[in-house]
Amino acid sequence: MEAVILAGGLGTRLRSVVSEVPKCMAPVGGRPFLWYLLRQLERYGEGHVILSVGYLREVVKEWIRKEGSQFPFEYDFAEEETPLGTGGGIRLALEKAREPETVVLNGDTLFDVDLEGLVAHHRAHPEHLITLALKEMKDFSRYGTVERGGNDTITAFREKAYCTEGLINGGVYVLDSRRGRLFEGLGERFSMENDVLQKRVGEGLIGGMVSNGYFLDIGIPEDYRRAETELAGVQMRLSDLPVEEYRTLLLDRDGILNRLRKNDYVKRWEEFEFLPGVFEALAKWSGEGKRILVVTNQRGIGKGLMSEGDLKEIHRRMLDEIERHGGHIDRIYHCASVSEADPARKPGTGMFEQACRDYPEIRRESCVMIGDSSSDMAFAQNCGIRGILLRTES
Repeated sequence: MEAVILAGGLGTRLRSVVSEVPKCMAPVGGRPFLWYLLRQLERYGEGHVILSVGYLREVVKEWIRKEGSQFPFEYDFAEEETPLGTGGGIRLALEKAREPETVVLNGDTLFDVDLEGLVAHHRAHPEHLITLALKEMKDFSRYGTVERGGNDTITAFREKAYCTEGLINGGVYVLDSRRGRLFEGLGERFSMENDVLQKRVGEGLIGGMVSNGYFLDIGIPEDYRRAETELAGVQMRLSDLPVEEYRTLLLDRDGILNRLRKNDYVKRWEEFEFLPGVFEALAKWSGEGKRILVVTNQRGIGKGLMSEGDLKEIHRRMLDEIERHGGHIDRIYHCASVSEADPARKPGTGMFEQACRDYPEIRRESCVMIGDSSSDMAFAQNCGIRGILLRTES
């Protein structure tokens, strides 16, 4: 995987809450936002990361020098001596690219796209010089909308206006080695959005792939504060989370209550290991009268690796242990389907909808989803509730 990260944003709209750093270095949960972008890329293994830097570039370079080795990347810097705009910054960074396709990420946006799938989608449409990851949104006015025609070709970019439902440009692109054609006739400084995408949309060169992954843009103070809530739980214990304002807690299971089994499933009780802080948290929240629900995908059943009876026995013994330590879980919902299209499977909302039927008094504004994956955060967004990303292990 080769990626460009646009890391030179001025962060003008964030000055009231963050100052003296580029947007990508805005602190979230005790780490710069850039850390979360690199963590997203890390799942694809070793790679080449090109950081397009300008404003306060030394802050970014110094952090990479000190902390970059925790990720399996080779780093390059494309340094703007004068501001080049988003398009000029991308073109400068791509001069250091080595691979046939390069992914581009905005330094202030976390969009959990299947990047390998995005590259494969791009390769499957050779008529497109660039492919955008698109996010479906509801009830929004902050973003312009994107329209697609046949063959997933983008046909229009619409101005910002209130929209009940539509697709937006998620700020993640893949460009191939023919990308120079997109920049023909442009000067040194230009906008990717206005001077490339908007002006060339009628030529059939721009494709789009829809992703339902977790999306977070920290470009304005309101969403930056949301990031502080949703990402603050990374590498914390469950018992440390600030959830006082919430009446209903929805918890993922694996990675939240019990330790994940990498590349495997918990198929019997002997493989179930409670994480530190779980008993304390559940006892405290139960004593405060909170409703605690577990919502968990269990593909091991759908794959035939275990049975519903196996899962029932695991959950019986799990609940017994929790009760023995003074805690209580009101109900467990699970989806065994292996189909990503199943509405009951997270990030589909089926389990939440069932919970609302079972507990009609549930109010979205007093709910929070605590999970360890971007799918859990996308589930929270789709349900219209808050989410907290909790990762107890790096």
